[in-house]
Amino acid sequence: MSYLRDPAAIYEKSFKTIRDEADLSRFLPDERDLVIRLIHACGMVDIVDSIEISNNGIALGMDALANGAPIICDVNMVARGIITRKLVAQNQVLCGLDLKGAKKFATDNSHTRSAGGIDALADKIEGAIIAIGNAPTALFHLLEMIDSGAKKPAIILGFPVGFVGAAESKAELAANRFDIPYVTLLGRRGGSAFAAAAVNALASGLKT
Repeated sequence: MSYLRDPAAIYEKSFKTIRDEADLSRFLPDERDLVIRLIHACGMVDIVDSIEISNNGIALGMDALANGAPIICDVNMVARGIITRKLVAQNQVLCGLDLKGAKKFATDNSHTRSAGGIDALADKIEGAIIAIGNAPTALFHLLEMIDSGAKKPAIILGFPVGFVGAAESKAELAANRFDIPYVTLLGRRGGSAFAAAAVNALASGLKT
């Protein structure tokens, strides 16, 4: 079979195809690499119309990474998708899903373990990069924590997916009541690959 095999050439052709097919004109130059990464993660150029990035979100997220801020993920799949060799500050990549406190929170509050994982890492949230790629309940609970006085993260990368709560949780994030930098994909679509791709874009742009 005849097909492209060189990894660098595959990435180059993929990113060129995205630039050719997606209208990136409404995004600032420092936002476009992240948007391209998100499109590359799913193969759907039409998501470009549903991507929302807060003012200065990219710069503030990059600064947080450069300064060694931890990366808090809602599920292990997000954590596994982050290219750690690109984290020049050797940032911690954390997921509280399997911590004892997560299960206890879920049991005591009739809630999800994903929300419990965020709760279990409450002392790490201030100034952190929060990457949510699966559970709407994790994003909702994070916003509830902030609403109740928890310290703010540096940026929220909100990409929960699904038919129950995903669109609503991201709409709540995009309302930006707490003045926190964010990146999100509005609507039902999302997933761990998006959240990991957003972190990777902040860490290295389109470099592989």
